[in-house]
Amino acid sequence: MSLLSFEQIRTLDFIGLGRLCIDLNANEIHRPMEETRTFTKYVGGSPANITIAAARLGMKAGFIGRVSDDQHGRFITGYLRKEGIDTSSVITDRSGTVTGLAFTEILSPTECSILMYRDNVADFKLEPGDVSEAYISSAKAILISGTALAKSPSREAAFKAIELARKHKVVVFLDIDYRPYSWTSREEAGIYCGLAAEKSDVILGGREEFDLMDAVYGTAERSDRATADRWFGHHAQIVLVKHGGDGSAAFTKDGRVLTGRTFPANVVKTFGAGDSFAGAFIYGLMNGWDIGRCQEFGSASASIVVSNHSCSDAMPTAEQIQAVIDANPA
Repeated sequence: MSLLSFEQIRTLDFIGLGRLCIDLNANEIHRPMEETRTFTKYVGGSPANITIAAARLGMKAGFIGRVSDDQHGRFITGYLRKEGIDTSSVITDRSGTVTGLAFTEILSPTECSILMYRDNVADFKLEPGDVSEAYISSAKAILISGTALAKSPSREAAFKAIELARKHKVVVFLDIDYRPYSWTSREEAGIYCGLAAEKSDVILGGREEFDLMDAVYGTAERSDRATADRWFGHHAQIVLVKHGGDGSAAFTKDGRVLTGRTFPANVVKTFGAGDSFAGAFIYGLMNGWDIGRCQEFGSASASIVVSNHSCSDAMPTAEQIQAVIDANPA
């Protein structure tokens, strides 16, 4: 019996909710940002990247969010449409907000950093009224990004989406996506991400992100197994802990534990790996694959994206991912 049940007669396969921003990736890599003169612009934001990944893999995807009423906002919506993503619930915010900017520094394949500009950004202006019950009920699954929980009214909009998803049997994925610059404190992040995790069917995050919630909710043992058991006491059916270059650990409510491998890559930068992994992992789950195969597909996708300069533009097709797997048999 499958742990997850996706309603089949739905208009959309997948909806992403949350951050839409601009990535400005350094062209002069292997030097500090102070010496970098040129950047290349891409659509960014973890939920946006995951939704783009899903669309590249052939899923019918949509997005719920807000963009600024300017050139950057139009660039984002235009890009999503070009990828075949439904933007009927992407609202143009006309209150004078701006688009979040992420400047990336690529000192080496393993030394990367991001300089964020997140003041007065449009995505935090997402309102509960922007979340349509009809739109939520038209999908098989929805992804909630933890970043959307960092400020009001975006926080309330995200929780409304979760409640509507549960009402209409829409599978809820939570990507913890902890970004410290968006929160007033670690405790605040742990509380609200934890409340969302309680209502989610699948939770994805790094070890440090789960520790964030465990610290607030009083889980004494900080192991992957203890973390998974805590969330299985609520709605979670699958808890996936990402360990970067060491692969991933997937836990299921019926007691299975699966360790995911990694694939060789000519690494350009480290960011984007988690988003590409999530998109491919979710794709596998929604196609009824066993979890080990989903992890393998996610890891192969991540190896492609970290080998490229971009994140969103580099999201691979299913054929490209399978080629990596075929070239590197277990």
